Amino acid sequence: MSKTTIALRSLMASVVLAAPCLSANATTLTLSNWVPSTHYITTNVLQVWADKVEEATDSRVKVRMLPKPVGSPAQHWELARKGVVDLAWGNFTYEPDRFKSLWFAEMPFSGTDAEAQSVALWDTYQKYLSGTSTFNGVEMLGVGMLGGGVINHANKQVVTPADLENQKIRMGGPIQKRLLSDLGAVPIAAPATKAYELLESGVIDASLNPLESVVNFRIAEMLPHHTMIPGGFYDATFFFVMNEKKWKKLSEADREAIMSVSGEMFARLWGGEFDRENQAARAELEEAGHTFDAPSAELLEKIESVSDQMLKEWAAEGAEFEVEAPMEMVDYYRQRYQELAND
Repeated sequence: MSKTTIALRSLMASVVLAAPCLSANATTLTLSNWVPSTHYITTNVLQVWADKVEEATDSRVKVRMLPKPVGSPAQHWELARKGVVDLAWGNFTYEPDRFKSLWFAEMPFSGTDAEAQSVALWDTYQKYLSGTSTFNGVEMLGVGMLGGGVINHANKQVVTPADLENQKIRMGGPIQKRLLSDLGAVPIAAPATKAYELLESGVIDASLNPLESVVNFRIAEMLPHHTMIPGGFYDATFFFVMNEKKWKKLSEADREAIMSVSGEMFARLWGGEFDRENQAARAELEEAGHTFDAPSAELLEKIESVSDQMLKEWAAEGAEFEVEAPMEMVDYYRQRYQELAND
């Protein structure tokens, strides 16, 4: 056997032996996820992102999704900020006072194209909010939105203001509560997962959900009437974050690689999935014979009036959430949304 052959074999053996070491030295990030393993957020958003991270970092960074959530959905921002887990996602609406700077995006007419909304919100966050103290302690990896919330009723079509009078409607968050109250309805605070139980027991007459949730939470048979407000009746905003200390421990190359599949890319991934789910849900509900109604001019005018007043009150508190020109931020979001939705 030649010396060259021996040297090559020795080199190959050293590579083989080194491979497990390289794998063992990979950074593994823990991710707490509070929806089921079969939910599309798990399979089509979080897992897809995790795979992209591993690919982008040449397997130097891996993501381990924990088998069950470490805390309640409302605790996930703090779980990441305090480093209990490395990665977490959640709904800004679950801590409304803390994230008041984002209320504007949850008000009526924020959009019905979830991908355009999510990217516009990411751009808005980058331009106006990333430097504020609210977001200290984490690295923001992405944001997302729903694609427009809908009024879903069990027994009747909701078209006029009179149709909402004294109707008990499940909702979540201060924006939805104020909307319903000012429109004459009775807001019932409860998570979407409780909608079936509340409808079955007659506690509520209707529920605020995007169409995908009507199907995915298995309440379609109980909510056959849907009022489609142009631009959405309300929305919800979501975050995907990493513990800041953990982020800073990564190499600059790995941080750049992770951000190459995060930020706008994550927003497009999130929004695109919500768009597909909403479209599929509408097709399924139409086939089942559900009604889809537009609001009367009177109801739309009343929603606009309530929304304008809420936005005015919110903007007056801009100093509280460290935004000098709140309405400039709103205008920027709306302009970006229109540009992206019209692409």
